[in-house]
Amino acid sequence: QRRRFDSRSEAPSLKPPKRPAHEPLSMDIDDILREVDPQTHHIPRQTRDLQALTRRWVAERSAPELLDWPSDGLFERVNDQIKAQIEKIEDMTGDMDPKTNFALIVLQTELERYKFLVRSYLRARIAKIDKHTLHYLSTEELRSRLSSTELAYATRHQALLHNHYLSSFLASFPEKLQNLNDTAGNISMIDSPDLDTAVFVRMLRDKDVYGRGTDRDNTLPTSNGDVLILRWSSAKQLVLDMDAELV
Repeated sequence: QRRRFDSRSEAPSLKPPKRPAHEPLSMDIDDILREVDPQTHHIPRQTRDLQALTRRWVAERSAPELLDWPSDGLFERVNDQIKAQIEKIEDMTGDMDPKTNFALIVLQTELERYKFLVRSYLRARIAKIDKHTLHYLSTEELRSRLSSTELAYATRHQALLHNHYLSSFLASFPEKLQNLNDTAGNISMIDSPDLDTAVFVRMLRDKDVYGRGTDRDNTLPTSNGDVLILRWSSAKQLVLDMDAELV
């Protein structure tokens, strides 16, 4: 039997619920976001962190240059979650009750998924740092994209590489030719990522997208959910402004 919808009796109220007089007014950020966007923020924090890690993993593997290290504490929370899962699995391993075997398998599978994403994400970043070490150490803005551990790694990596070159062949050159970051003649020796590499992006909102082409530039109206292929130099600002995401 089809049920008739009565907007007067069944429509949800858009007014925020009244708080009891005795309830404190202090709210944490999750409470505020949950009231603003209940569809997203009823999702457990652990699930949201996994989704955020997956998006960052996809984006890092797709972008031709190093993206900013997450500064929202994502990796600290993920590492804490991995440690908690390991401890829980160790506790359950000592219990040979058949009823817990399936739960143990689920936990181990979830743990391996986390570890795979973390390892693959870090490998993608380290590969970019190894390839363009001097580039990412050349300016403060580029160095700020690295975590403290990555910055220490890049600095040590470049020092070892320079010492190796000096002992191998650079020492036989005149001193003024021994620099690896020379810009004489307006030609830089520092190898940089190709920002015109093609990337795929998915639009997150309706927007007119400007793109540079081989023959001419063009502006294309796009809708939420559209998938485009653009030069990274054209797509970068869309990704930074959260108008699109790399896929």
